[in-house]
Amino acid sequence: MKNRFIALVEESGLKKEVPEFEIGDSVDVHQKILEGEKERTQVFSGLVISRKGEGMNEMFTVRRIVQGEGVERTFPLNSPKIAKVEVKRSGKVRRAKLYYLRDRVGKSATRLKERKKKVKVVVPGSPEAAPTPETK
Repeated sequence: MKNRFIALVEESGLKKEVPEFEIGDSVDVHQKILEGEKERTQVFSGLVISRKGEGMNEMFTVRRIVQGEGVERTFPLNSPKIAKVEVKRSGKVRRAKLYYLRDRVGKSATRLKERKKKVKVVVPGSPEAAPTPETK
């Protein structure tokens, strides 16, 4: 349990809109980079293999293969240098950490089954259904 004073201080540094992604998702992380006086955005694409921490200390690790070598970067979720995180594809996983992918080479290193989107089915006449002009 956190101290309430620490929680108050951390609250000011948290992002208002935290991107929604999970372990196993293929993402594009847009990071702001300062070069001299110019600022540009660099994109790091890869697979989210872990998330850890909470609040201001929350981090996520993204892994990709570059010229046959695995490259991992750990990003702070609430950093002002992270412009946005785009989810390209959702992967179906059964683990909290995908460190086993470090031992994989080639297509098997990035091959995960697609996670199906949850579709909410609303039955007409149920309380969740919006009232239509016919039912009024």
